[in-house]
Amino acid sequence: MKQLLSRLLIAASLVLVGCATSPMANPKDPWEPMNRKVASFNDTIDDNVLKPVATGYRNVVPELIQTGVRNVFNNLSDMWSTVNNALQLKPIHTVESLGRVVVNTVFGIYGIFDVATYLKLERHPEDFGQTLGYWGVGEGPYVVLPFFGPRTVRDTAGLTADMMTDPVSHPNRDEALRNSLQATRLIHVRAELLPAERVIEDAATD
Repeated sequence: MKQLLSRLLIAASLVLVGCATSPMANPKDPWEPMNRKVASFNDTIDDNVLKPVATGYRNVVPELIQTGVRNVFNNLSDMWSTVNNALQLKPIHTVESLGRVVVNTVFGIYGIFDVATYLKLERHPEDFGQTLGYWGVGEGPYVVLPFFGPRTVRDTAGLTADMMTDPVSHPNRDEALRNSLQATRLIHVRAELLPAERVIEDAATD
């Protein structure tokens, strides 16, 4: 799965490089025709697969278990956030992020319980795309990636690093377990977006 996603990112980047842009194109969205097609593809996958599964997950799985799943994946995310906060020279955020990982892993039983928030240790989510931005890398044009959705070119490059360091997708992990964790996270994240979906749809003009 990880290799497939990496190849998709590389393929998308190659397509972008080869795309000709119109002189009248919006400089922030020079690949609009392609972006619309990819967005339509993503919507089809979401409407027919992800949304129904996520809705079933939200309706069937007890809230207590959903909270535990959220906490575990947040704890794993905090590990990479710790690194990116350090790379962005944010010492307080780095210490707090590291503290969250240690506290929740040890006292929260591998992150199932969010003890760190109870102790007033705030989350500071950061990814490698944000780190690139901190060091002056420009955003680049808007782009819609297959499966990953709307991003900028800078965030697309950052996504590759995020995936390579993702504990859930670690290549040494048992393949069946890795695929199960990736699927669970995807479904959970999609389920968390369900309440906001109607608000976004009502507010969207395009």
